[in-house]
Amino acid sequence: MTEAAREEQIRALAHPGRRAMLRLVWHAERPASELAEAAGMSKSAASQHLKLLRDAGLLTVRTDGNRRLYRADLGRVAEVAAFLDAFWAEPLARLKSAAEARGAHRASS
Repeated sequence: MTEAAREEQIRALAHPGRRAMLRLVWHAERPASELAEAAGMSKSAASQHLKLLRDAGLLTVRTDGNRRLYRADLGRVAEVAAFLDAFWAEPLARLKSAAEARGAHRASS
């Protein structure tokens, strides 16, 4: 995965409405109109958000007659989650150690 593609995925996940739509299609396909309604968006706005998620590779789309059915690409979402876990692991461990050391220092004072 290129750095640019990873950035696109993270940017796609930055919007709460897009995250909500992604959660809705985690286990089942849903049409764009249902996603728009559930996310409280106009169909036009939802379409733009769905395109961004699709372009980032986080959604798959299947055409069924005149409907487009969306579903999360769980493999790609797992890749992003693994990247973020690795990104935050060391800084969070250092923060935890610093907080524990500070707490131990205060307890001994």
